Amino acid sequence: MFPIIPADSATGASGNTEGIFTFGCCYYTECNLVSDTGVISADVSYGAHNTGPAKAYHTATEYGGDKGISGFGRAPSYGYGTYTNLISNTGVVASNVSSAATARRTLAACSYGEDKGMFGFGSIPPHGGGVMVAITNLVSNAGVVASDQAATTGTARGRLAACEYDGDKAIFGFGYYGSNYDMTNLVSNTGVVASDQAATTGTARSELAACSYGGDKGIFGFGNDGSVCDITNLVSNAGVVASDVTGVGTARKQLSACEYGGNKGIFGFGWDVSSSTAVTNLVSNTGVVASDQATVTGTARAERAASSFN
Repeated sequence: MFPIIPADSATGASGNTEGIFTFGCCYYTECNLVSDTGVISADVSYGAHNTGPAKAYHTATEYGGDKGISGFGRAPSYGYGTYTNLISNTGVVASNVSSAATARRTLAACSYGEDKGMFGFGSIPPHGGGVMVAITNLVSNAGVVASDQAATTGTARGRLAACEYDGDKAIFGFGYYGSNYDMTNLVSNTGVVASDQAATTGTARSELAACSYGGDKGIFGFGNDGSVCDITNLVSNAGVVASDVTGVGTARKQLSACEYGGNKGIFGFGWDVSSSTAVTNLVSNTGVVASDQATVTGTARAERAASSFN
């Protein structure tokens, strides 16, 4: 008899097999799906695939085991938003759902507890994002966003990233509030945000992205350390951030990332030294970041969100 590999083992696929990049700057309405082999689809336009608004500076995460949620951000029609859009297990983006959460942008999101999610931190009006907060909002396994809970143990900041690790926990990392940070905050499997821990082996930066890989690990990548960079940092299944790895892929900021293929990841899009890009970089199930592959079927843009599903 063949051995049964548990879904959450390091050798088996544990996560969702497909992904989606949503919206982006400057206020696009298109999405791009990610196949279970990491192939990016052509733009799927507003109306044909979703009924949410054009928006940017938003974020997304998985919830419910096989679905996603895109939320918050800024749109020309309503400024800073509290709106979220559920993403079905077939990649269909639903219409706006409002919440009682504080409107903000440049926040991050991650899954936790195996089937729930969390939006955290970010900047609030006035325009320009000068005021950062340490607010978090839990997402139930039915995609319902709870009202604000103050993450008082975490430093207020925006332009950070977050991802899942160890199958049911999460980590918020890096960010900006007057200067770049290298700190992280671990999230328990019940959604409790821990106090700051200095990621002393990672370069302080902001406007980066993160995703899970390998069934129980995570990766932070790229961003702005004073200029656009190509730095990545692996996250162990104990939430420990490893030292910098540099030199893989086009240096850029304002990108996004998600899991695909059950145990792999993908970084996509973003802003390089002069313009938006449509570049993606695949992450293997051992955390190796591949060289650039041009997503010629996707419009170049930055400030997108990404989530896995299915």
